[in-house]
Amino acid sequence: MEVNQIMTENPIYSRILLKISGEALAGKNGFGIDPDMIKKIAAEIHDVVTETGVELAIVVGGGNIFRGIAGSARGMDRGTADYMGMLATVINAMALQDAIEKFGIETRVQSAIEMRQIAEPYIRRRAIRHLEKGRVVIFAAGTGNPFFSTDTTAALRAAEISADAILMAKNVDGIYDSDPAVNPEAEKHDQLSYIDLLNKSLRVMDFTAVSLCMDNKIPLIVFGVKKEGNIKKVVLGEKIGTSVS
Repeated sequence: MEVNQIMTENPIYSRILLKISGEALAGKNGFGIDPDMIKKIAAEIHDVVTETGVELAIVVGGGNIFRGIAGSARGMDRGTADYMGMLATVINAMALQDAIEKFGIETRVQSAIEMRQIAEPYIRRRAIRHLEKGRVVIFAAGTGNPFFSTDTTAALRAAEISADAILMAKNVDGIYDSDPAVNPEAEKHDQLSYIDLLNKSLRVMDFTAVSLCMDNKIPLIVFGVKKEGNIKKVVLGEKIGTSVS
């Protein structure tokens, strides 16, 4: 049964792609899935979908469980390590699906690596149809190929489903000129261009993802997921985090 939407506020977007990092799902633990954090994110997704009517797709990372590039740096074959990272995103997608559906929102997980017992295969037209029916679609297993990050997956899927914007939910509240966890004097940027990301080597997302967003003219908003209500604030056009266009 599909959720009854009670639209009380007007979003500035009609269809968005939300990128949730694996680290965000870990919460204060730094590793694994924090039940309180995933419940909080699911509650916000419920509010966004029911109160604004926006069509919502999600790409979830896997860094809270396994990061392919880190495994490669320790001597693992890069392809094998990346596939392990993709499987980690499937675990996160299933956990997020369970949490969202507990709030009465119908969801679908689509995996780029076929595993029919737990997820649909990724099919672009089917994903768009789910969105049109008000379902939240969670894209798992990255692009299905090694050597590509989930940032690139977010940019690719956003272009494929014609999303109006990518919302990147992170542990930090925007893009800084240096790591704020290391440098207390780091300055936050409110507005940047994609060329700025490339020229200044601001590693908020990898260069392949930046190029995809730039070529397809997809706006990006980077914001902190820890503060309650931030996802809906971005959807409604409130100026938080850092905007990239």
